[in-house]
Amino acid sequence: MSAFAVQLTNGCLPSDIELEDRNAFEELQRIGALEEKEGLWKLGSLYRAGELYIGKDGRGYVESQFKEQKDLLVEPDHLGDTKNGDTVVVKRIIARRGRASGKVVMVITKAHLFTIAYTHRDEAGNFMVLNIKTGEPIHAVMEGMDLKAFKLGTVMKVNVDDDKVLQVFGHLDDPRVDEKISLALYNRHDEFPLQCTKEALQIESEVTKAEHTDRIDLTHLDFCTIDPITAKDFDDAVYFDLEAYTLYVAIADVSHYVPYFTEIDKEAKKRGFTTYLPHKSFPMLPRELSENICSLKPKVDRLAFVAKITLDKGSLKPIKEEFFEAIIHSRHRFNYEAVDRIIETDGKEATGKVKEILHYLLPLYRITQRLRKERLKHGFDFRSEEIKLTLNEEQLLVSTQIETGTPSHSLIEECMLLANQASAKRFKGDGDSIFRIHEPPQLQKIEALLTELAAIGLYVEEYEDSPSLIRAIQKEAEKMGLSAEVDAMIIKSLRQASYSSHNVGHFGLGFSHYSHFTSPIRRYADLILHRLIKTQLTNDEEEAEYLLRNIEPLCVRVSDLEREATKAEWDFRDRKFARWAKTQIGAFFEAEVIEAEASEYEKGAKARLFGDIQGVVVHLRGDNIMLFDRIRVMITEVNIPQAVIMAELVNKLSKEEMEL
Repeated sequence: MSAFAVQLTNGCLPSDIELEDRNAFEELQRIGALEEKEGLWKLGSLYRAGELYIGKDGRGYVESQFKEQKDLLVEPDHLGDTKNGDTVVVKRIIARRGRASGKVVMVITKAHLFTIAYTHRDEAGNFMVLNIKTGEPIHAVMEGMDLKAFKLGTVMKVNVDDDKVLQVFGHLDDPRVDEKISLALYNRHDEFPLQCTKEALQIESEVTKAEHTDRIDLTHLDFCTIDPITAKDFDDAVYFDLEAYTLYVAIADVSHYVPYFTEIDKEAKKRGFTTYLPHKSFPMLPRELSENICSLKPKVDRLAFVAKITLDKGSLKPIKEEFFEAIIHSRHRFNYEAVDRIIETDGKEATGKVKEILHYLLPLYRITQRLRKERLKHGFDFRSEEIKLTLNEEQLLVSTQIETGTPSHSLIEECMLLANQASAKRFKGDGDSIFRIHEPPQLQKIEALLTELAAIGLYVEEYEDSPSLIRAIQKEAEKMGLSAEVDAMIIKSLRQASYSSHNVGHFGLGFSHYSHFTSPIRRYADLILHRLIKTQLTNDEEEAEYLLRNIEPLCVRVSDLEREATKAEWDFRDRKFARWAKTQIGAFFEAEVIEAEASEYEKGAKARLFGDIQGVVVHLRGDNIMLFDRIRVMITEVNIPQAVIMAELVNKLSKEEMEL
């Protein structure tokens, strides 16, 4: 359900409604669908808001949001001009017999506002405009222009309501068009509105202590940052007091620079997350903030919101957790590779300020290793591999690199996990904050996973619950040399982590309380959490009341935006893989089957190629293919618009061939 639908269901003030939803809100008031109760406006008892599913028989269904409700049936005559996936308001039709039904009275959030399409001519010579995701024909018009005059393969943005071409992106032959396609498909943006940029330019460019006397001065502590070598936005810095066994996690104080209702805040709320493509990031905040005054750069004073966590020296359990506004002065910027080398050599080559920082950083690393070991008694360690793409100036793929967790990643991760847990534990979990939750797996998903694994001879017989089952599966997979492959399957069977105003814990991490506190430069959820904690520190009940009145729809919004940002990143990656594969048609590769069931494109399986370019997945034609079979394939066809690579099974590899 959309954020606006949640507001209508739970109740809200007119002032809470986003600008883009106000016309719909006023229209619902006008037709009497809303009623006022205790100062809040909400849908009347005969109305329901929800996502519309339209079946193959043409009938629609609006899912119930509460156990005591039934799904509402919407007959074709009562659907109006709605489309599958739209969020609608439905008025229940009172009938003595039959199932609960309703009539759509308003579309409040359209599933799709526009289509990304391209010009094409089929084998018979017919000109058409095709949806770039589905390959299906659509209708498109452009005022004063015959679309047939465009070069075949021209990519455009088309309004779904009137079929008008809104924008021409470029041509499929140009690899630079991939960025525009991926961003547009998932509603991600590059340029900021002018007013937003103007606000950013008016914000101070440096921190002066004299102007922030109410903050705790921590500039005497040797904070440091540890980030990727290409990073420009430094969210977090750490310092560890060895004597007091106290960890300081300093986070960029974005909430100081981004007040409510400013243009920057409105735009950040729309974006929700920074989107990262291999060649460029598309930030949530203007770069004037994200890469400058908010970024915890070395050797300059910066405002920070600090989590101060004192640990028990024996158990390493937190015995005191504090949050406060501060000023810090990071002494050194480390990258992950440098810290890995330091850990490997025990810092023997370090000099100057780096050597001084290592006085606490190396002991902190050993502490975080103990923390990790303890954490994995309750949570899970999934072997996930991230593929890093390198592009040339033409935005063509030239190389890939598998990035796995290293000691430096583990060090900073455990520090951030402590701060995120501490922030969550400040709240009861009954609608009073924004939590990062991960619900336990659904039984039917686990049963389906066990069936798949049984097909490759992996059996688990004794287990008590979901966690013990997953650990047992991992243990058997390790014996078979399939740890990474089976972990990928386990992850697919689990629910997605999301944001919620009600705490149910984090299954994957094994935490009873967890939130996102440590990345407010690139995640809007963290910014909201900072604001909530500050209302506690200042006893600002009015601000807290406003935040919590809208916290549930906000959780829905940021969860949706997170998925969209991730999809954009994956879509761009697949487009680069497809362009590379186009140059490899007719080439042979060794591969491993990663899915044995039918794909949505062809009857067959999916396989991951082995070679210099890693991470490429092909849709496979062939019979009698088993999961994790090692095979030889030939790339036969590439669909650039849909980023789909087809391959044909040549033969299965023998044990001797696999050993070679």
